[in-house]
Amino acid sequence: MDMTTTSISWDDFEKVDMRAGTIVEVNDFPKAKRPAYKLRIDFGGELGIRQSSAQITTLYSKEELLNKQVIAVVNFPPKQIADFMSQCLVLGVYDENKNVILLQPAQPVSNGMKVG
Repeated sequence: MDMTTTSISWDDFEKVDMRAGTIVEVNDFPKAKRPAYKLRIDFGGELGIRQSSAQITTLYSKEELLNKQVIAVVNFPPKQIADFMSQCLVLGVYDENKNVILLQPAQPVSNGMKVG
């Protein structure tokens, strides 16, 4: 695995808007090329509810995802995935089998709180 990284400036980092949100709805996404769920995530306040496609079906059931807090990038432009418009990118860590393990706060936080 290539572990090289590219340096970015602090200004670059500050452009990435990462927020905590709570998954409020999980649906199957049969039209996705790779197994995925359609998620609706509540970021509270002005951000409201955003939707995302996430390839996390191997390690997570729909039931255990419901009401789970996650971290997502909320300022990417929307991305068309099959017939679905993804409005944020849920973050996770790839394990050795390329499965995604979701990033989440260690303690409950208010929806919309910014990662910094």
